[in-house]
Parts: sequence; structure tokens; C-alpha cells
Amino acid sequence: MKRTIHDVPLNRTEGDLEVRIAVEDGVVVDAWSTGTMYRGFERLLVGRGALDGLVVTPRVCGICSTTHLLAAAKALDMIAGVAPPDDAVRLRNVTLLVEQMQSDVRHAMLMYLVDFTNAAYEQHPLYEDAVRRYAPVRGDSCREAIIETKKIIEIIAMIAGQWPHSSFIVPGGVVYKPHPTELLQCQYILNRFQAWYERRILGCSLEQWAEVRTGADLDAWLEADENHAESDLGFYIRFARSLGLDTVGGGHEHFLSYGSLDLPRETAVRGDVDATHVLRPGFARGTRVAPFAQDLIAEHVAYSWAADYDGGRHPFDGRTDPRPPHDTARGPSSPYSWAKAPRYQSAAAETGPLAEAVIAGDPLLCDLVENQRASAFVRELARFTRPAAMLPVLTTWVKELSADGGSIYESSASIEEGLGIGLVGAARGALGHWVKVRGAVIEQYQIVTPSAWNGSPRDGSGVRGPWEEALVGTPIKDPGNPVEAGHVIRSFDPCLVCSVHVLRKGR
Repeated sequence: MKRTIHDVPLNRTEGDLEVRIAVEDGVVVDAWSTGTMYRGFERLLVGRGALDGLVVTPRVCGICSTTHLLAAAKALDMIAGVAPPDDAVRLRNVTLLVEQMQSDVRHAMLMYLVDFTNAAYEQHPLYEDAVRRYAPVRGDSCREAIIETKKIIEIIAMIAGQWPHSSFIVPGGVVYKPHPTELLQCQYILNRFQAWYERRILGCSLEQWAEVRTGADLDAWLEADENHAESDLGFYIRFARSLGLDTVGGGHEHFLSYGSLDLPRETAVRGDVDATHVLRPGFARGTRVAPFAQDLIAEHVAYSWAADYDGGRHPFDGRTDPRPPHDTARGPSSPYSWAKAPRYQSAAAETGPLAEAVIAGDPLLCDLVENQRASAFVRELARFTRPAAMLPVLTTWVKELSADGGSIYESSASIEEGLGIGLVGAARGALGHWVKVRGAVIEQYQIVTPSAWNGSPRDGSGVRGPWEEALVGTPIKDPGNPVEAGHVIRSFDPCLVCSVHVLRKGR
């Protein structure tokens, strides 16, 4: 068997990502994922005032800045011992959901489906339709996605004053509640976005889609109506299956969620099986779910460009001590990434929409994972359809804000000393901030992002990170155009600017 090594630089990801794959007989047999950026936010925060994380950490990412702000604020809520009022929780959640929805739609339409226009598929019977829909900038669906997601972001601007990088969330609540005319405008924007999502993405109503609960239901739905098959979701299903994306990209099948969307004390929204979150926290092997405990998280650096230490360390004990490489040669035991390797109970766990859905017990996605295994296809399907489940939740909270004149802030004592943890379900999955404050100054700040989980290098035991493992077994028809590897990696929606200055090869 001939073994060849190929470097696969990937665009259409947030940040700079390089992947090296080993190919034997046209199939990936090993992979190494390199986060090529070191940014140092955690070190930047040490020695600053306790509240500075509210301003600094939203700058970690321009796509999910609201989630970093919320994680920072929740850590300070814990230190201050304060519980935000219901309307503050609603406003935090509304902005989080809006940011998540625009990210989900933009990723699917502007980053993932663009690969279907790759020259490798010129002979595919759906290729011309793919180009008409998803050619960058020119494609019909591409243009509509840009316009519609830009409009829904106006909801965050009305609540937070700007997007991205707002600072409206504070310990104890938020700083502004929209007045009734602004809330009516929010409802109008949501109604318009839902109508577009139903028409263009689903090809049916949210209620009809909610009836699709098994793989067999999905097949029946696809055949039941031309609008279903011709929608962007229907087109994705048909094209992705024809490429065999439902047979590759499974990975470890370990799933992690910190829980998503704190429930207000009084609300019509109900959690799946949890009284505290819309989507419960947990860790799953396959679809077998166990309770989540944050003290079981540890970060490894054996294959990271960082000062080494034995085993893994919990984020409260973690170090962010970079060690720039003299070169970027990668041997069997050489460090090869700026990213660390988070692990849960020593397991490499993926996070994101699929993980949230599996842990929450989503019937369709659990059925697909149980009967067809995880795959690039089902992972992107989870992201593509997540807005269908979240739009009714979002609409309910906006209406509850309109009906309620409640408080948006609970006064808290000055933050002098303590430990705080902010855990959030971000667009790409589990985001956590761990903060130590002493004398009103930040003593320790550790951030573990979704892409740190998904795009991690090997750990101290040599276990591959989730998307490294997911690449193994992927057929590569043309090493000069490894589009198949792109399908697998992009199904995780990489955001390397969050996981970890730019390093160039040989410098």
C-alpha cells in the first residue's frame, strides 16, 4: 500500500486552519489539524479589572461575540452571587438565539453548500442547480441568505446598541430593555425571517417539519411535496446523500453540551427534560446520555505549541504559556497546533448542534445517529434545521417581553474575590469561561471554545481530536482537490480565531 501525505489548507472557515492527511489507497488513514493562530486573550486579561472581560472577550470573535459576552457575564454573576431577573434572562437569550440563527444559516448557505459547486462535481446531475443556488456572491440562495441574516441581526442592534462586540450584558442582568415599539419591530423582523426560512430553507411550515421524527419520516417528507425536494434543505439532502456524506465523518461519536438557553423562572417555554435549560447539559457516548459535570474537563498540551505539563489540567488550574516552534515539521510526537486539547473524562468529545440535539433527545437526529451513525451529513443537517426548533422559542420570549414590564437588572455587590464559571451553548457548541478574581483583579482566565473541542490536536494519550478522527476513512478521489476532506471538516463549522499573531510555515 502506498502512503502519501497531503497538506489541505482550508478556506471558508473562521480563521486559519491547516489539515494534514495521510492517504492510503485513496482513503484517509490519519490526520493532523493545525490551528495556525495564537492570539493570547487569556494572558491579556490577567492583571486587569474584574469587569474587563465584558469588554475584551467579545473581541475574541466577530461571529459569536454575544456568546463570549454572555459567558463572561455569567462567570461574574456566579462570583457576585446574583441571579438576573426573568426579563434580563429573556433579553440575553433573544440576542444569543438571533446570533446563533444568522450563524447557522450563513454557514450552511455561504460556507458549506458552496463546496457543491466545486469543479470535482461538474458531471453531477445537480451541479448546474448547485451553481445557480450557491455560487459565491452570485448564487440565488447565497444572496438571499446574506440579505435575510443581515436583517435579523437588527434585533441585536436594538437590544444591545450594536453588533458585533456589544457590552450590554452585565453582572446581574442587562443595561437596556427595548420599548414597546422596538419590541413590535422585533416581532415583525422575526415573522419575516420565519416566513423566508419556511419558504426558502424548509419548503414547508415549522409545524410540518416538526412531524419529521425518524429517518423514514425524512425520506417520506422529501418525496411528499416538490417544494420539500426543491427547498435548500431538500437540495442539500439529495446532493449530500448522492456524494455519500451520510457514510463519512462520524468520528468518535462522543457528544458534549453545557446546556443551552437558561430558562426564566416564569415562562411558557419548557425545557426538554430539564427545568433549567431549553436544551439540557450532558455527555453522550453515541446516544447514551450521562449528566454533565464541569470538573471532569481537562486541557492537554502534549501536541500543542505550549509549555508542557503532565496529563490534563482543569481550566481553573490551566496555563496558557505559548512556546513558538522553531519550525513546523511534524514528527510522530511533535507539537503541531496552537490549540490545546480539551477532554471530558479523558474522551475527545465533539460539540455543536448535533451534540446538543443528541443530548436533548431530538427524535430525528437520535434516530439517524442510532441507525446510520454520526456523519458529515447528519452533523450539517442538525445545523441547517436548528432554527426550525428555536424560532418558536425566540418568538415566545419576545412576546413575553412585550407583555411584561419586569426588571432587567439585579444589583450586585462589587466583585472583589471568587471563582466564576460561565457556560454557554454557542453557535458552534460548548463555550466556557473560567475566571479567578482576587482583590478585584483577574488572577486567572481560561476560555475553552467549541472549536478547541472539535479541532483539538492529539492529547497526552495520543488520541486524535474530533475532526481529526472524523477524517479517518474518508475517500479522497483527487489529492490535488480534496473536496471530500472539506465536507467533513466544514460540517463542524470551524472557528479557529476562537480556538487560539499569525504563524507562517518556516517562520
